[in-house]
Amino acid sequence: MISFTIALLALLAGYLLYSKFIERIFGPDDRPTPAVAHSDGVDFVTLPSWKVFMIQFLNIAGTGPIFGAIMGAWYGPVAYLWIIFGCIFAGAVHDYLSGMLSVRHNGANLPFLVGRYLGGKARVVMLVFSVFLLMMVGVVFVYSPALLLKDFGGTTTLWVIVIFAYYILATMLPIDKIIGKFYPIFAFALLFMAVALMVCLFVKMPELPELWSNLDDCNRNTNTAWLGTTGYMAKNPLFPCLFLTIACGAISGFHATQSPLMARCIKSEKMGRPIFYGAMITEGVVALIWATVSMYFFYYGGWRECVDAQTANEFIAQFQGGSGKTLIQFFAAPSVVEKVCTGWLGLFGGILAIFGVVAAPITSGDTAFRSARLIIAEALHLDQRSIAKRFYIAIPMFIAAVALLLWQMENPDGFNTVWQWFGWSNQTLAVFTLWTITVYLVQKRKLFVVTLVPALFMTVVCATFLLVSPMAAGIDTSIGYWGSLVVLLIAIVWFSVWYKNQSRHNNQ
Repeated sequence: MISFTIALLALLAGYLLYSKFIERIFGPDDRPTPAVAHSDGVDFVTLPSWKVFMIQFLNIAGTGPIFGAIMGAWYGPVAYLWIIFGCIFAGAVHDYLSGMLSVRHNGANLPFLVGRYLGGKARVVMLVFSVFLLMMVGVVFVYSPALLLKDFGGTTTLWVIVIFAYYILATMLPIDKIIGKFYPIFAFALLFMAVALMVCLFVKMPELPELWSNLDDCNRNTNTAWLGTTGYMAKNPLFPCLFLTIACGAISGFHATQSPLMARCIKSEKMGRPIFYGAMITEGVVALIWATVSMYFFYYGGWRECVDAQTANEFIAQFQGGSGKTLIQFFAAPSVVEKVCTGWLGLFGGILAIFGVVAAPITSGDTAFRSARLIIAEALHLDQRSIAKRFYIAIPMFIAAVALLLWQMENPDGFNTVWQWFGWSNQTLAVFTLWTITVYLVQKRKLFVVTLVPALFMTVVCATFLLVSPMAAGIDTSIGYWGSLVVLLIAIVWFSVWYKNQSRHNNQ
């Protein structure tokens, strides 16, 4: 619990100190925001700041800070370090500056911002890339909550239909009709879940791996072969896979597609820090809690306390001396959520907590489709005040999403395939966003190193995945890492040459 406590305090300190530093670099002022200057009653609507925060938090949360943190914790307490440093110095900076950049450009979407600062070709790539990513987010975030809800009645297919019907309404109606009214309730459930589990952690004070622990010594109540983390890490090396697995709890390019939604609803630029930076820190806290819960569950035999004797015996029997599913396969992320919530919080608390976990992906999925609609509309210069013009975009978009969803449900490995490529696409989007912000800061003669360093790091992470992942090039890591170094050097040289030319241009 020492590492967990230090990590919590570090996130709080990051918000209180570093967020103010980043805010001073950007320099918010009293100019009219897009919600005021371009009010249209549909997408540009001034909302109360507390409500904007709740919506932003739910928009960016999804299952990433929960499922991603659970899987990231399989690497051990090193996951804490990525959540802390990634969230404070990369993710929250990425979210704040991309959100404020949208505010300064009349609520513009990410492809426009990328094109404005990285060029027209980059804008075209980002337009296709971001719409494809948002479609995957919508599809993934239909299926994952349906898998949880079926345990409370109905079938997965039934819940997929119900959730998709909600997505259509939330995508088409004005933002204050559904999203503005129901998101605060969903946010309460998600925050209740996080706070309740954090209280349980401090009350129970379970034995947990610390940053200085030997993970092999943390398996004394569990057969090491049962755990399965050794085999998992052999196929998914810590670098770069940890930095793709824990995305939304540290840094996520998906957030940059969502921030423009709230950039069109805030009434003052000075609310950007608590809304954009603060929502990311809050998400980091949620990820930290679930990473800790996951380490409790899988290490020191915590799973034995969360499941009934019959389930425990079923796992042991099916393992059959090492040939069956390991713990991390048998108790997948949704199962960990259900077992821990109901076991620690009781029936009512468990249902409310699971409702929060379900609400997170659903509320990210609907705004993903809404963002896709707005991005396409902006590219086509199609005004969205008319509901008929919204249907022009929404109908083909939902047809394509249904096709992808059906493929995912019919393909035995469909969900895993979509999820893995979603993770890489998500972080690649963050790379484009960070480079866009860096160029903006250079052009405005502001301190650009705050985004240059994260941009370089995430560039290397995404490039390394393409080089060493079996789903991509599959190069041996001993060679792939050298390729990553080459990518880093190319990025540094490219930026240095551009910066020199830009400086010469600014001085003319």
